[in-house]
Amino acid sequence: MRIALDAMGGDYAPEAIVKGAVLAAQEIDESATIVLIGKEDVVNSLLKEYGYTGNNIKVINASQVIEMGEHPTKALTQKPDSSIAVGFGLLKMQKVDAFCSAGNTGAMLVGAMFSVKAIEGILRPPIANFVPKLSGGYGIILDVGANAECKPEVLEQFGELGSIYAKYVLDIKNPKVGLMNLGEEEGKGTTVTQAAHQRLKANTGINFIGNIEGRDLFNDKADVIVCDGYTGNIILKMAESLYDILHSKGIKDPFFDKFNYEAEGGSPILGVNGNVVIGHGVSSPIAISNMVMQAQKMIASKVWERFQKNYSE
Repeated sequence: MRIALDAMGGDYAPEAIVKGAVLAAQEIDESATIVLIGKEDVVNSLLKEYGYTGNNIKVINASQVIEMGEHPTKALTQKPDSSIAVGFGLLKMQKVDAFCSAGNTGAMLVGAMFSVKAIEGILRPPIANFVPKLSGGYGIILDVGANAECKPEVLEQFGELGSIYAKYVLDIKNPKVGLMNLGEEEGKGTTVTQAAHQRLKANTGINFIGNIEGRDLFNDKADVIVCDGYTGNIILKMAESLYDILHSKGIKDPFFDKFNYEAEGGSPILGVNGNVVIGHGVSSPIAISNMVMQAQKMIASKVWERFQKNYSE
């Protein structure tokens, strides 16, 4: 198992990334290798500074860096030896099993779509995120930002992708799928959500329980929450703000601690040919370590191969 990690991506790169890799190296399976991609001399110097003496971190040189504010498509074209371009190249050639980065989100999305590409049959790969549940554990919400507007058939596919992820990565036996809407009744919502409801309802491959409302986000009504990326991103940012507010007021609670972006470390892109995880730009070493651990779970569950199988049948 080889997990590639962009050493140059993120507001606090490369220091926070390398430090996070060192933390993850103490936790991952002994047979796993973390592949740090970046300026080799810089990365090796930091590994030495942080006292790393193990053998499960390897370094691959990438001479260029895509900065956070650069235009994604232009940057990937003009910087073929950037850490993001090299990472996707390794994933495409299956020389690594996953690629993680806290760098330029747009470049990560463009790389996922045009380098490793969407699995045949996938209409619009979504970014997923995790929803803490009051009863314990997590659900999954998708999309949270890749596709601001979605057709009904795309929302239906999000339900399928989320179900597969919830079943095999989150270990939820028969995940319940809910469509985020402004009312529980079947006829509520926009023309798009009404049509999506009918498609999800008719889909025998998922356990669709109907519309859910915002107040159902953290209860057990649904394990997989389906929405367009515009809605999902607003929900995600609001949840993050709740943690920030409570933290600033000195209020500590185990449930709300799960709202901290560090808890899972990143958001997977689902439906592409490989395991891809995007981290928060301000990722700390703990967040980077957790992102690597999340990639390990995805690889072990063979989730993207299960996506492939589902859409090839």
